[in-house]
Amino acid sequence: MKSKQGQILRSLLAILLIGLSWWGIFAARSGLVVRSFERDQVPLLYMVPQQAQNAPGVLIAHGFAGSKQLMLGYGHVLARAGYAVMLWDFDGHGANPAPLKGFELQKNLDVARQVLVEQPEVDRTRLALLGHSMGSGVVIAAGVQNVEQFAATIAISPGGQNVTSQAPRNLQLQVGAWEGRLLPYTQQLLKDAGGANEQFAQGKARELVTVPTVEHITILFSQVSHQAALRWLDLTFGQQSQSEYVDRRMIWYFLHLVGWLLLLSAIAPYVKIPATPDLKIAPWRAWGGLVVSPIVALGGLRLLDPIVDLQSLGGVQVGGAVGIWFLIAGLVWLRILGQLPRVSWQLAGFGVALFGLLWIAVGAMAQIVWLQWWLIPARLTIWLPIAIACFPWFLASGMVQQSTRWFTRLGWWFGQSAMLIAGFLVVIIVLPKLGFMFLLLPLFPVVMALFAFVSALLNNSWIYAIGNTLFFAWLLAAGFPLSACCLSFG
Repeated sequence: MKSKQGQILRSLLAILLIGLSWWGIFAARSGLVVRSFERDQVPLLYMVPQQAQNAPGVLIAHGFAGSKQLMLGYGHVLARAGYAVMLWDFDGHGANPAPLKGFELQKNLDVARQVLVEQPEVDRTRLALLGHSMGSGVVIAAGVQNVEQFAATIAISPGGQNVTSQAPRNLQLQVGAWEGRLLPYTQQLLKDAGGANEQFAQGKARELVTVPTVEHITILFSQVSHQAALRWLDLTFGQQSQSEYVDRRMIWYFLHLVGWLLLLSAIAPYVKIPATPDLKIAPWRAWGGLVVSPIVALGGLRLLDPIVDLQSLGGVQVGGAVGIWFLIAGLVWLRILGQLPRVSWQLAGFGVALFGLLWIAVGAMAQIVWLQWWLIPARLTIWLPIAIACFPWFLASGMVQQSTRWFTRLGWWFGQSAMLIAGFLVVIIVLPKLGFMFLLLPLFPVVMALFAFVSALLNNSWIYAIGNTLFFAWLLAAGFPLSACCLSFG
């Protein structure tokens, strides 16, 4: 009886957290005008304070494998402070169906600038640029080529570009303290730009901001980075922003996810999963497969490299190669395990239901917080092929964790995270063309922790494999850019 009451209370708390988180997300948009556009296939998002007039305009550009949603932290902070901001998806990214071709992205920025200056609240004589990583290269290039058009340029985790003491105007550089070799590069970039100074009136102001305790992705959610950008724009345009807004949308997003997982934990005991025999797997097979499979997968990619364009395999940048890695590693791991668990249509149905729950828990709010979650048709076509490729790995992972205790599952979480990070690091070293795989490395511990929690609640390897594979493949299909070709042989 007490157990049932506890589950009811847990369900109510979960519903409360989910509802509260949605309230927090919508409250973050209160007082803002938000408009969506599409021009020349480029999806755009515009934000400006209500009743704004002659507001300075800011173009905000995302990085590789990003989207306009990933830059919304800057959008909210700047819009709340009186700026009119325009965000967009570069070719091949987010909801933009045009394939990425050689990083020729200036035309996308030109489209965004044209739509920005058409908005009635914008002062077209006062424009600025902000970009992250790949996007920083695009905005620096625009600031150099159109010196008089843009009063300030903010480059976050900047890529390689030529700068001078004259161009771009009022340049702020930001880099995360945990970005390794990018820090000395950014310091050299500051020297090339003329060194730190505060000559805003002449357009020669220069600054380097080192953002503490962040790396290449987490810098985008740093309040230090947001406020540094706002301060630089205020100094450029002679404004004194009175906004005290702090972007807490990721906290609401986290509470939303916790709420759904709490709800799953409350209803899981009532899910009648068909009984299946416990798998008897020798530890040397389980752990040996985990260690050996990444080595074989690396060898497989190395053999394929001379004959297949791994970088754009399957119509998606890098993501196709990730799928091949998981396919080879998963098949090797299953072969070492030497058995397969029984499956039924009912178990498959539970697996699809698990995917649906994870899809809502992680993605429903992600769409308006940090990730283009809805897959456009071009991305839907690559989702299932990636899922099929990843499936053997997750089936093996589910098998070794089935009917294990919590501390054993903790060990598998750590072991898989470590081997995936190490495996992909070696791939990056051996095949530098796949270097953007590094974007996955911080994701592995988080995703594996989520999957370990799910496996503890639904103790079945097939449910684990189907649900988590479909979800993981969706993440890959949503994140990596669309490539210019589906399959290329060299």
